[in-house]
Amino acid sequence: MLDMLATATGGAIEWSELGLKPGLDLGFFTLKYYSLAYLAGIIFAYWHLSRMIKAPGAPMGQLHVDDLFFYCTLGIILGGRLGYATFYEPSLWTDFSGDGFVSWKVLRLWDGGMSFHGGLLGVVVAIGWVSWRGGLPFLRVCDYIAVNVGLGMLLGRIANFINGELWGRVAGPDVPWAMIFPTDPLALPRHPSQLYQALGEGLLVLVVMLCLFWLTRARFRPGLLVGAFTVLISSARFANEFFRQPDAQLTEFAMRTGLSMGQWLTIPLILLGIVLVAWALSRRELASGRPGTTARPTVKGAPPEIDTEVV
Repeated sequence: MLDMLATATGGAIEWSELGLKPGLDLGFFTLKYYSLAYLAGIIFAYWHLSRMIKAPGAPMGQLHVDDLFFYCTLGIILGGRLGYATFYEPSLWTDFSGDGFVSWKVLRLWDGGMSFHGGLLGVVVAIGWVSWRGGLPFLRVCDYIAVNVGLGMLLGRIANFINGELWGRVAGPDVPWAMIFPTDPLALPRHPSQLYQALGEGLLVLVVMLCLFWLTRARFRPGLLVGAFTVLISSARFANEFFRQPDAQLTEFAMRTGLSMGQWLTIPLILLGIVLVAWALSRRELASGRPGTTARPTVKGAPPEIDTEVV
């Protein structure tokens, strides 16, 4: 289908001819696909995490899943917005020119601008709070949360594409799927980098993490799952940034430093993920709760935390 459209438009696909709309028109308001993507990702994470804790070796109970659902949602929204304002558009902190009920631009989430790295930091803070309050092992909770992130990333990037935003860099004539986006003032054929990110940061991460959890014993090595997730999603983000157009206010920064802001922020994450994976593999597995192992009860509402280690 894409090749046919490319031929009809002289080698580049006109995004406007795909018939995409930013949301569902309900008459009195439009339900944006981006909002639906966030909602679907969070609901999936809650449902799947509730299934994961029923498998042997879970470090938490359903009460903790409920708390994580609430606080991680706050972490995604607040961390994503504050991270964008800090790393990508600092002028938002001092801009009070917004109209309507909210004038401070930082708080106007509907005006766009969410940072992956800020949202990630917000989720880590949320996990830390729930783990500290419930007496849970922080690293193992991170392992379980990491398995569930991929679908939200996949749907979020697809929503970016449907919205015709965050398009990629100018593509050469050897890219038959290059697209012309109506919001591009230059009207040049560009990489649909949103779809690249959906595949790399979303689908690939989702499939690998689900396989690691359900088909291997990775969950019995604290730090292995979250380490693998960090390496995967950060490496995919680093690679995809070569095709994604930098934000307008950071184009000069990318040209001056040779890498985009997203790439600079991702390099420490890749290194952290490698360290976590190496550390996890160097330690012995936790017992899986099979007959003959011992367990020590933890907080109310959580299953026993397995302390026994096996070679």
